[in-house]
Amino acid sequence: MSATQDIVAKLWKLCDVLRDDGVTYSEYVTELTFLLFLKMMAETGQERRIPEEYRWDTLAKREGLDQLTHYKHLLTSLGDPDERDAEGKPKAAKDPLVLAIFENAQTRLRKPANLKSLTTAIEDLDWFDAREEGLGDLYEGLLQKNAEDKKSGAGQYFTPRPLIDSIIRLTKPQLGERIQDPAAGTGGFIVAAHRRVYEENNELYGLPEGAAEKQIRDCYTLAELVPDTHRLCLMNIMLHGIEGDAQSMDTLTDEGAGLPKADLILSNPPFGTKKGGGRPQRGDFSTTAGTSNKQLAFVEHIIRGLAPGGRAAVVVPDNVLFEDGTGRALRRMLMGWCDLHTILRLPTGIFYAQGVKTNVIFFTRNADRSESGGTEAVWVYDMRAGAPSYGKTRPLRAEDFADFEAAYGDDPHGRAERQDQGEEGRFRRFTRDDIEKRGDNLDISWLREGEEEAEDGLTDPDDITAAILGHLREATREIEALVLELEGEEEDAPAAVAAE
Repeated sequence: MSATQDIVAKLWKLCDVLRDDGVTYSEYVTELTFLLFLKMMAETGQERRIPEEYRWDTLAKREGLDQLTHYKHLLTSLGDPDERDAEGKPKAAKDPLVLAIFENAQTRLRKPANLKSLTTAIEDLDWFDAREEGLGDLYEGLLQKNAEDKKSGAGQYFTPRPLIDSIIRLTKPQLGERIQDPAAGTGGFIVAAHRRVYEENNELYGLPEGAAEKQIRDCYTLAELVPDTHRLCLMNIMLHGIEGDAQSMDTLTDEGAGLPKADLILSNPPFGTKKGGGRPQRGDFSTTAGTSNKQLAFVEHIIRGLAPGGRAAVVVPDNVLFEDGTGRALRRMLMGWCDLHTILRLPTGIFYAQGVKTNVIFFTRNADRSESGGTEAVWVYDMRAGAPSYGKTRPLRAEDFADFEAAYGDDPHGRAERQDQGEEGRFRRFTRDDIEKRGDNLDISWLREGEEEAEDGLTDPDDITAAILGHLREATREIEALVLELEGEEEDAPAAVAAE
């Protein structure tokens, strides 16, 4: 076991102790983020970013109720941009990253002994080896552990790393490109994109003056709606050396319209309907302006967010490929404005907290920004039919994507020479005319064997429970979408009558 894996295992084990204090799994990771941030600032020589009275040693050396009281005050102070001293005078301006990490921070710990257990355990970790292996890898390992645990419910914010890495190998992020994730979760796509750019360019050494700084500060744009997840995202990208623009915002409002155009967009947008059944509040949306379906709205954002010739890889559930009404209109927009060159049908069970069927769509925005004629043909790779039963006993691995990557080819825009493998193969080509005859339905499958029975092979109780919950969530989502669609029709009816 590596030092990183050992540290992650030790930190995760402490969660069992804290459960007696009423701390949930997701709250535990947030709690650890506050403490690990303080410790990692000390380990990396960046404590100047934190006021002296709130640094790691001033917290760790305290005992009992004094430590817990100090910790609560520390959290409040570091997240308060308008803090004043005893005389009512404003204190010195705080570091923007520190403010963002600790914004509205509060502890769930109630027992002083539990806080002492955490600070002692963190102090006793092998920080020398952790620094050697990479503090970013340590933190990302903790996020992955949280996502893998079905009880945490964090899988919705964590895309499996083998899938992310495959997408990165295919889309080939380049030095100087502006890369965006409008639903960043914990930042996995941007971290992986930066890792490739970093490794492909001699760790950013020997570049023209200012190029390395520009890469880490100006080339990455992230947006995340959920405050605690945004906090985890900030910590993750910071530990990987990224100082990009990571905003806490709702991309489906006009804030999202203000994000800069991107050369590459990588994302796994949230599934389901917009909270409260609300519609996207985007003045620039046309096709999805009246829907509460978040997946459809995010795809429109991504289409509009690409620079001319920009490319995207987006994880979407099956309903995006077949849903009628707004769904069909969106697919027409996508195939007109962009070259939708590839669809990867993913196996079931690969998302830690999702039982729904998913795909990755790869597309390139028309270089002339035209709104028609973008797609001549769509290549579909079926990785789902006859797939293994993925779960704890059979996790997703990098080699699972090898055949797809070979079929995709070496061109990040999907223009490499490809071979249609026919009805017995997994990779096939469908012309725009073929798709139009299908009513623009892109939910295309031809290999039936094993597709519906993949989850029958699950043996781990957590995997079985997650699959059942996933199907229930998807059924609930479909019912909600139907109700909202019917309500929308009722709301629109009087206006239609008046127009007549």
